[in-house]
Amino acid sequence: MLPSFSLQRTFSVARKELLHIFRDPQTLFFTLIIPIVELFMLGYAIDTNVRHVRTVYVDYAGTQESRRLLEQFENSQDIRLVRRAYSQQEASQLIVAGEARIGIIIPQNYSERLQAGETAQILVLVDGTESSIAASAVNISNAITLRESLIRVLGDRQKLPIEARPRVLFNPDTRSANFFIPGLMVVMCQMMATMLSANAIVREKQAGTLEQLFMTPVKRSELILGKMVPYIVLTNLEFCMIAFLMRIFFFVPIRGAFITLLLITFPFVLTMLGVGLWISTRASSVDAAGQLAMGTFLPSVFLSGYVFPLDSMPWILRQVSVCIPATWLIDASRSVILRGGGWQELWQHSLVLWCMAIGMMVFSSLRLKKKLT
Repeated sequence: MLPSFSLQRTFSVARKELLHIFRDPQTLFFTLIIPIVELFMLGYAIDTNVRHVRTVYVDYAGTQESRRLLEQFENSQDIRLVRRAYSQQEASQLIVAGEARIGIIIPQNYSERLQAGETAQILVLVDGTESSIAASAVNISNAITLRESLIRVLGDRQKLPIEARPRVLFNPDTRSANFFIPGLMVVMCQMMATMLSANAIVREKQAGTLEQLFMTPVKRSELILGKMVPYIVLTNLEFCMIAFLMRIFFFVPIRGAFITLLLITFPFVLTMLGVGLWISTRASSVDAAGQLAMGTFLPSVFLSGYVFPLDSMPWILRQVSVCIPATWLIDASRSVILRGGGWQELWQHSLVLWCMAIGMMVFSSLRLKKKLT
């Protein structure tokens, strides 16, 4: 009969796993360098704010009113007039060729209809292959034409009866980095914890050392804890390092207590380590473990609210997102970093993640039988 739980045996397993990590350059590169590279790539490359969209125009009217309308479009800072076309067909061909995303067609009778008090129509051709640009172009054209209509009806000096003054909270400049990087921290944390722990048992299988571990007096709980401790430490250090780089290089403010976010991150890391441990018991090779890990990673990216708002998803997918651990930590991360949320607002997130962590670790531990297979 095996003796009771031993910290010494657990420490020996953890020390062995740590030596494996430091002796494996690929693991160190994946752990330390890849998340940082992806942080800078995504932080600088992703920008959801539509600005300076390439636009061609056809001004059949050639009047003062048509030029004023074109100036209103260009002064919006969202549209950049790059070329004048001389027919609607030419404008369409430029959009098809990718030289422009928007085409503005002003008819020849534009000024005459305005002076006669009739409705003057303009045609706005929008490239619908990129939904964000298409939606922004439609909104911009509607806003500018509405403003021009109100000015002509009410006059330049008369005040509008109703005026909206939006005030954007927490991210007044609508910087994409402020939105994406708090979620990116969670995504990188999940990917590293799952991938590293998924290889923990598989590496032993391929090296033939798993049988040796089974023949030692190390208990199953000691083996699991010893293998998981180095990855818990590495994942949390990586999380803190990404937060540091986020603050220094991308100037994303941290308005809440970061220790609160760390406390909520801990059960999330345990959950992902449990997922990786379960994968390691199912896979027979490192490649198979990587494929299974990616299979759990992609739903967390698309269904957690990291990229797409949860409110815009169908009802059934919103229910699925509730079962994804990343959904809870991404919301907690944005709450602490951007909204200044505290424990009072986020204790439910911690409770859900702890339930997931305990359930996943117990399930994965039961899958890991201390016997030869």
